[in-house]
Amino acid sequence: MLDTKDFLKTIKERAEKSKVYQKHQLIGLIIAELLSDEKHKSLYIKLAKEQNPDILLSIAKDVSERKQIKNKGAYFMKILSKEHRITKFKK
Repeated sequence: MLDTKDFLKTIKERAEKSKVYQKHQLIGLIIAELLSDEKHKSLYIKLAKEQNPDILLSIAKDVSERKQIKNKGAYFMKILSKEHRITKFKK
């Protein structure tokens, strides 16, 4: 039988493992990794679900290759909002 410490350790290990079930989840995680912006991975997953994932990946790859950009996630979103007319998310 598991004691409390073992149980909590098991739960923590499960939470650290990535659970990707859909294509848009994988694309969102790839974009977050390319932009070095793991904090906003759920945003990129949602974008990949609602927008064209090929366009998102190509823009993310382009932004990730630019060395002079400090905040790649913000730059990526600025490009999306201007060039692709991405509007605020519907609630």
